[in-house]
Amino acid sequence: MPEIIELNVGGVSYTTTLATLQQDKSTLLAELFGEGRDSLPKDSKGRYFLDRDGVLFRYILDFLRDKALHLPEGFRERQRLLREAEHFKLTAMLECIRNERDARPPGCITIGYRGSFQFGKDGLADVKFRKLSRILVCGRVAQCREVFGDTLNESRDPDHGGTDRYTSRFFLKHCYIEQAFDNLHDHGYRMAGSCGSGTAGSAAEPKPGVDTEENRWNHYNEFVFIRD
Repeated sequence: MPEIIELNVGGVSYTTTLATLQQDKSTLLAELFGEGRDSLPKDSKGRYFLDRDGVLFRYILDFLRDKALHLPEGFRERQRLLREAEHFKLTAMLECIRNERDARPPGCITIGYRGSFQFGKDGLADVKFRKLSRILVCGRVAQCREVFGDTLNESRDPDHGGTDRYTSRFFLKHCYIEQAFDNLHDHGYRMAGSCGSGTAGSAAEPKPGVDTEENRWNHYNEFVFIRD
């Protein structure tokens, strides 16, 4: 067995060392590249083939090299990575993933938005798309930053206090409500409740430049997410 090992993991190529793969003797990788190496299939280029998730395997190699879990901000594949770690019998990595999840403090974040629908010339017969003006974020400052990262706009709420304070003046730099929901779900939050106003609530004349149909369908919704 050479010291430099070339791998094909689910169609993704990797190059590493035998020492890295055998770093933890209790893992499946150490077993495969030890006594079980003769049974490993190879691809057309002579690389050892593993029929697993090739993209997530990079984090497994990183863990074997550094003995620490390094995941990018906004990582959304924890459950799949957990399954890969279980397959390769990476007990230490499994513990790190679970501890990271359990260490997150409980909290509550409220998402709100005011929206309408943009119409074409034919009114209701030509609905083009949902129109959101802004997505508001309310909650503990530290947790809002943890969940939304660089997509959080804090310009309306200058940080005059610590991260343990609460705010109702953050909003997102984008207008995609499903992206906000995905961020919350990926950080362990679940929706606990929601409420919304009805449409066509105002009979007053809209301001100059405001479309009559859009004004008619204005509404406001809030969604409460909690993490236990």
